[in-house]
Amino acid sequence: MIRVFEVRVVDEDGSQLGVMRTADAMRLAQERGLDLVEVAPLASPPVARLLDFGQYKYELTKREKEAKRKQRSITFKEVRMKPKIGIGDFDTKVRRAIEFLEEGDRVKIAVQFRGRELTHPQIGRDLLDKFAEQIKEHGVVERPPLLEGKSMHISVASTHKPKVHEPTPSATAKAHARPVDETDDVIEAALDVENEATPAPPVPPRPEPDSGAASTGV
Repeated sequence: MIRVFEVRVVDEDGSQLGVMRTADAMRLAQERGLDLVEVAPLASPPVARLLDFGQYKYELTKREKEAKRKQRSITFKEVRMKPKIGIGDFDTKVRRAIEFLEEGDRVKIAVQFRGRELTHPQIGRDLLDKFAEQIKEHGVVERPPLLEGKSMHISVASTHKPKVHEPTPSATAKAHARPVDETDDVIEAALDVENEATPAPPVPPRPEPDSGAASTGV
């Protein structure tokens, strides 16, 4: 509710209607089948606009959802190697890291040592330097190789802009699927009660055996 005495009114087309009493502005909004919404309360006098508040809220929510859909957080991916990695596996790891960087993600490339391999950390350092050289067109090494425990790694920041992923057809179908309605539960519960209240049909009595007939055991 607008509590000030007068407001500067803007109509639904954005045209200035001037300063008028709040009561008169509300009456004008009612005559046009619209709402009077205060859009600049700190102005002097405050600014109010004539609009369809329901439609306004719908459009605002729609824009917020669209903006959220286009947002994409940058994640931290990891690529692991061993000091004795083969050439083919090394190239595969490089291609995988480039894919992550092209998506705009940061990548951690780690060399994991086992046993006596820790006595030759230079092997891991040379491997990481070679890896960084292969991906230099897609990322920037944030710090030199660092040995932590049994692992040596580097962190690479992408030089690509994060990509926006469009929703898949299945996700779109789910978004338009009919939501679960509490009415369904009420209907099911009513049917259960109805079934419990309906008695089962009586079982007809079995005919008595003829007294003159011989009985047989089962």
